Amino acid sequence: MAVLFIFSVCYCGCEKEQSSILQGILKAGEITVYTRNNAHCYYLYREQATGFEYDLAKAFADHLGVKLKVKIAEKWEGMIPALMKGTGSFIAASLTIMPKRKKWVSFSNGYMPIQQYVIVHRNNRSIRCPEDLAGKTVHIREGTSYEERLNLLKNKGIDLEINLHDDLPTEELIRQVAEGKIEVTIADSNIALLNQRYYPQAVLACPISEQEFLGWAVNRNARNLLYRINCFFKTIKENGKFNEIYNKYYANIDTFDYVDLRAYHRRLKTRLPNYKEIIMEAADYHGFDWRLIAAQMYQESHFNPDAQSHSGAKGLMQLTSPTASSLGVENILNPEQNINAGVQHLKSLYDYFGKAKGLNRLFIALAAYNVGQGHILDAQNIAREMNLDPNKWSSLSITLPLLTYHKYYKKATYGYCRGTQPIEYINKIMIYYDILKRQGIEFKTYAKPNKEKKVDKKIRIAQQMD
Repeated sequence: MAVLFIFSVCYCGCEKEQSSILQGILKAGEITVYTRNNAHCYYLYREQATGFEYDLAKAFADHLGVKLKVKIAEKWEGMIPALMKGTGSFIAASLTIMPKRKKWVSFSNGYMPIQQYVIVHRNNRSIRCPEDLAGKTVHIREGTSYEERLNLLKNKGIDLEINLHDDLPTEELIRQVAEGKIEVTIADSNIALLNQRYYPQAVLACPISEQEFLGWAVNRNARNLLYRINCFFKTIKENGKFNEIYNKYYANIDTFDYVDLRAYHRRLKTRLPNYKEIIMEAADYHGFDWRLIAAQMYQESHFNPDAQSHSGAKGLMQLTSPTASSLGVENILNPEQNINAGVQHLKSLYDYFGKAKGLNRLFIALAAYNVGQGHILDAQNIAREMNLDPNKWSSLSITLPLLTYHKYYKKATYGYCRGTQPIEYINKIMIYYDILKRQGIEFKTYAKPNKEKKVDKKIRIAQQMD
């Protein structure tokens, strides 16, 4: 009886402690996340917090009805000790769920599958399987799951050397591979694929692990909090929120084209400077990020002012003759006139689809620029018939491709449409845009153009976007 009494007291005390952690968060109205400052976890863009892990953590805080406080760990290996001290609530930092780590923290259910890959320079054809690492020096950050996996390979008889770097980000090691400074590194598949657009000369050679999963970590005595995290992931995977966040960062990684991206990186230096001032002034006037316009322009013409499509669209922004004429363009191949008219046209489409919000509105406007406003209206009508939100790009991504089928386009006002084309168009623009954001290219800020002193008075500029 005494033993039972002691057990009951301990059990109740444990339950109380577990409950108090979650209750403390709810009472304080704030939850603290530990993460890392990098492209896939958390970073600031235009003074706004962003990043895949950050967006998930923010969604979880909203799910609980509390504010999110972010703590950046100075070193990767410092996150778990800091969590154990109770200075944070959970870790969201692309942590691989590992038995070794489970000795110290509890993990959520896996929310994203990954594999560890060997990363080499594109010209390196000497590594095609883990056994080819024999005699190679592999550079990795200290304290990662990569280190554990490489030691397992060494124990299996693969004579490789591990060079450990103190808290050097995996992205930096990928960059060093791309620049030929080191021969081999290891990266999780999500990190590797995300960085291919920035460092196209670094490629995935072969996997060295089976499928693993990323998870969030909490204190071992925070079972109630862990339960809420698992419920949260289940909910957002069912309602589409997880896919929305995932697609924001990773949807375009499979669109990687080495030859195209190499040309893009080169033309950012050789062609873009010829037009950057015009782009910046036009974009600023209409309220767009100039880098988005530059990305769209590259998709349209590869920064070639004499480009002409099979359909007759011409110039840097690929204007059709009717569109150019309606915007007062006298010389469609004049870069200044073509750019200003193209941005004005995009702005008019952005205004037209004003019922859509945020990125949905931008993507729908870009799609209309690509295939025409009429096809977008048809796709919206199909979305309504399918009980989908016609003002969500995720809905139109489903309905636009249907316009290639006779069953759908025979009833559409504007007929047949190559419905996959605008989806590919937007995916590529967002890749180019993302690269420009990461390039760190900074030009001087231009004031909004004076209406009395326009760059080209023949182009009618719409009012500044709110």
